[in-house]
Amino acid sequence: MLISTKGRYALRVMIDLAEHPSEGYIPLKIIAERQEISEKYLESIIKLLVKARFVSGLRGKGGGYRLTKSPEQYTVGSILRLTEESLAPVSCLEHGAVPCKRKDECRTLSLWQGLDRVITDYLEQITIADLLKTETCESHP
Repeated sequence: MLISTKGRYALRVMIDLAEHPSEGYIPLKIIAERQEISEKYLESIIKLLVKARFVSGLRGKGGGYRLTKSPEQYTVGSILRLTEESLAPVSCLEHGAVPCKRKDECRTLSLWQGLDRVITDYLEQITIADLLKTETCESHP
């Protein structure tokens, strides 16, 4: 599993919006400048976030984007599942994968299933609110 720039940037957008709640709707241009990410690339990411109703957008003067819920209600896992094709450690565990013909004899399947659970559980326990705290990496095992 390798998290793409789309997933990493989506997290940065969500954190940026969470850090500036008093600013109301924040223009994409401002987010792009603060995060040093191409505005054009962020457009594709923000579309995903709006479609999933993670953020809401407002057009025109005073427009931009803001979170639809509090930072505590967004997990890293939910954001990465939205942006990544898969978080599975091996292809046979990807959503919709054709069952492997060796499944019944596979000596490593339980290993990969366990790793998949660890990844999912870990990413689901960390919220955007947690990432706003500088000690997050140290506070989660």
